[in-house]
Amino acid sequence: MSKLIFSKFPVKILPFSNSIADDMQSMKSQILLVTDAVSRDSEHMRALSLLLESRSIELAFTVSVADVGGHRLHLRDTMQQNVLTASLPQYSFFAAMIKRTFDVMVSSFALLVLCPFVMLPIALMIKHEDKGPIFYCQERIGKNGKPFKFYKFRSMQSNADQLDKMLAEEYGQEYGALFKLKDDPRVTAIGKVLRKYSLDEIPQFYNVLKGDMSIVGPRPQRQYEVDKYSKLYSTRLLVKPGITGPWQISGRSNLSQEQAEQLDVSYIENWSITSDVVIMLKTGVVMFRGVGAY
Repeated sequence: MSKLIFSKFPVKILPFSNSIADDMQSMKSQILLVTDAVSRDSEHMRALSLLLESRSIELAFTVSVADVGGHRLHLRDTMQQNVLTASLPQYSFFAAMIKRTFDVMVSSFALLVLCPFVMLPIALMIKHEDKGPIFYCQERIGKNGKPFKFYKFRSMQSNADQLDKMLAEEYGQEYGALFKLKDDPRVTAIGKVLRKYSLDEIPQFYNVLKGDMSIVGPRPQRQYEVDKYSKLYSTRLLVKPGITGPWQISGRSNLSQEQAEQLDVSYIENWSITSDVVIMLKTGVVMFRGVGAY
């Protein structure tokens, strides 16, 4: 049976289980040392390492079993053998403070500038077109599985959500996180322009200011989509969802579900302030070109 050794002192040896992260947190353990190659399944270890890091628990491996892609590995010399420790910089208090400060500054500036010159005209056009609601509000799942109210400018008919499953069956597409139709009959005339240039996303700056979202991060999804997450993909719930992210600059609606998942996990594993700035700059170019948006 695969073994996991954890806690600095006293050392405890337990068989591997899906509740290992919860067990370690309840026992106030500080480090997990993986010693058995049987436990090194790459996808599972990547998911476990993200979960442990978010709880300030250090993950270490004996050199012979270390195989965790996307992490910064550091060699540590102990009295008995060399071990590698995995680290993810986004979970430090300092990094979280920088990211939140960045989010507040950008979202505040965006709302201040866009409200009178962009948001107000868009709101008037939406209302004038079909007299329906200006905003589309839906419950999405945020960090740590916490639901929140997600806002967009309405770009579809008011009853669009009720037709999702029916249209998916009619067009032979899978109903899921990336379900979108190129010529969706529910999209309004104003909505086509808003969606092409992602202008319908502007109200999400309010979500960022509230703290439910970040400027850059994985896309917020609905509960039924979250319920289908794989072990590794569920790690996207360890960070705040974003207005834009790697999916936005890498194909948007043209991406497959698998490609979108890989981009999200890679972003979480390799996050840095620099990468957020780069994604923001590239997002501006993608929005202007309107590539992959419908």
